[in-house]
Amino acid sequence: MSGISITVTLVLSLLGLGIAFFYNKKVMSVPLDLDLEEKDATRLKFIHGAIADGAMAFLKQEYKILAIFMAVFAAIIAILIDDVHTPNIREGIYTAIAFLFGGLISVASGFIGMKVATQANARTTVSARKSISAAYDVAINAGAVMGFALVGLATLGMIIIYVVMSWLLADLGTENNHILMEVIAGFGLGGSTIALFARVGGGIFTKAADVGADLVGKVEQGIPEDDPRNPAVIADNVGDNVGDVAGMGADLFGSCAESTCAAMVISAVVFAGNPDALLFPILISAVGIPISLITKLVVGVKTEDDVAPALMKLLVISSVLMAIVMYFFTMALIPETFNLNGEEYTNLGVYLCFLVGLASGLTVGLLTGYYTSDKYAPVQEVAKACETGVATNIIYGLALGYKSTVLPYLAIAVSIFVSWELAGMYGVAIASLGMLGTLVLALTIDAYGPVADNAGGIAEMVGLDKEVRRRTDILDSAGNTTAAIGKGFAIGAAILTSLALFAAFITTAETLRGEPITMSLLEPLVFTFLFIGAVLPFLFSAMTMKSVGKAAFAMIEEVREQFRTIPGIMEGTGQPDYAKCVAISTKAALKEMIAPGILIMASPIVVGYLFGVEAVAAMLIGSLITGGVLAIASSNSGGAWDNAKKYIEAGNLGGKGSDEHTAAVVGDTVGDPMKDTSGPSLNILIKLSAILSLVFAPFFVQYGGILMG
Repeated sequence: MSGISITVTLVLSLLGLGIAFFYNKKVMSVPLDLDLEEKDATRLKFIHGAIADGAMAFLKQEYKILAIFMAVFAAIIAILIDDVHTPNIREGIYTAIAFLFGGLISVASGFIGMKVATQANARTTVSARKSISAAYDVAINAGAVMGFALVGLATLGMIIIYVVMSWLLADLGTENNHILMEVIAGFGLGGSTIALFARVGGGIFTKAADVGADLVGKVEQGIPEDDPRNPAVIADNVGDNVGDVAGMGADLFGSCAESTCAAMVISAVVFAGNPDALLFPILISAVGIPISLITKLVVGVKTEDDVAPALMKLLVISSVLMAIVMYFFTMALIPETFNLNGEEYTNLGVYLCFLVGLASGLTVGLLTGYYTSDKYAPVQEVAKACETGVATNIIYGLALGYKSTVLPYLAIAVSIFVSWELAGMYGVAIASLGMLGTLVLALTIDAYGPVADNAGGIAEMVGLDKEVRRRTDILDSAGNTTAAIGKGFAIGAAILTSLALFAAFITTAETLRGEPITMSLLEPLVFTFLFIGAVLPFLFSAMTMKSVGKAAFAMIEEVREQFRTIPGIMEGTGQPDYAKCVAISTKAALKEMIAPGILIMASPIVVGYLFGVEAVAAMLIGSLITGGVLAIASSNSGGAWDNAKKYIEAGNLGGKGSDEHTAAVVGDTVGDPMKDTSGPSLNILIKLSAILSLVFAPFFVQYGGILMG
């Protein structure tokens, strides 16, 4: 079982964890009270502590609920899943173990990311008093902790589960490697399940706080963002970490694990006796670790003008290096020719699939940046629409979101067509991993954003020099642009990942049945469940947006009540009750995340049991096609409204306090749940439905379709 893939992946995984530890030490070496006067240091430590305590308290409450859910669902997996081809082995038990292990790794990744982000925010603030480069270093190093730790844990976890399950299921033999891979797919399902609740729960938390803070603080009271007089300001800063660090991290961890599992399920049919080729998908993510380290070391910031280009250079340079290095690994580990479903493919074709996915991911990200950055015409048009009020702002923002889906979908469609032609379903899976090739730095930049955002809020609340806030705003502005790129990247990766998982599901079902699965659009069952799948993303999106609305309503009422009843709050002599607002967001998020979660987890199982494999397959395709479009449109509309507001606040079209600014703030408030809750959560919907179907394929084949005779 020993081979190049296992050895290299183990070494690189441990390297990633070592790098994460190193950067964590660098972040923590910056004193919290660096060169601050005693009064400011006391205030900063209080705010920093409130944000950190609120974030960790939410995470612990969320994980308690998830622990119960994971245990129950693991029992369901153990009971329902059993491959008829291996009567002496109950695969469900092993799949349940892999499921729990994947969930545990995802929880650990989120915890690490949250911990370092909440420790780095205030340290970025005090470093900004020194220079922009010092502040950038702290924020990007904090992001690097999450990037390297998460990918290191993901690849290490997949190697461990492969080695352990290979030992436990040694009696299967290499000819039944596909069963081993189906068991290991439980690892991806565990990670994706945690991601669902982390994304939805975190998204509801952060947007309830954000909407409440903006509508009452900015619009009704006319006070700035992050003003310490606003009772929801701490909850808003907590939410940045809960949604954009833990949520995004779990989302992309799920994509990494799911794409890898999909590729390994398909490759098990082709490379059963070749461990190096079989584990090649895990190696792709592991190779990104040293590439990302090299890139980070050569890209730095000296002046304010360097910040935004530096973040873009991280993505572009690492993509180029990955393209070069992966050529040699692909040629060495994949056989020169191989056969899949009667077609012959080459290792060069597999490399080109990786390259297509890498280029497609970068293209989708850059297109997202074009549609959401205030430097370009689309967002400037939305800002100008504010001159005639809220209604035209909303109309232009929605139109931008719909239009912005066209080019990314064309890029993804081209990558699907080319990779399928070059290496069949395996090629699509490799393309999805290619899109995730720069995952370490994508996560680094994503975690950097909330750290910089929090740093600005802390500077405002402590009352530090305006120069400090100006510097943190530069960091935050660059982070917003790259965060929007990251969202596009995550959606594109989710679409390719879902298609790869769909292909793995069909491959598994065909193997279990012993015959090809054929579906026609003219079959009533197929057509019906295409329609049902198509509406699932809209129902899910509606549920999450309404959940934000409910939570925001409670937050707005609380903030208004505090402004009315706490003496001296507007004069700065009264102390707002920040903890109560954090508690409202926490309670609402934990309660409201349950129903959308059950919808996604139950839909494939119920449909498969009642109507069979073909119905599940049709539902997956329907939700994949519409879910991807809705995710891009929602995220880009929300991002455009956010940056249109920032464009006006920068002094354009009337500036702060103008009617145009009020219209922009309302538009941004409408877009908040779209870009940070429902839009990103749709990534997980389409991925989770697909990997759930893959894991439950034996159950569907053996017991499914009871209503179809």
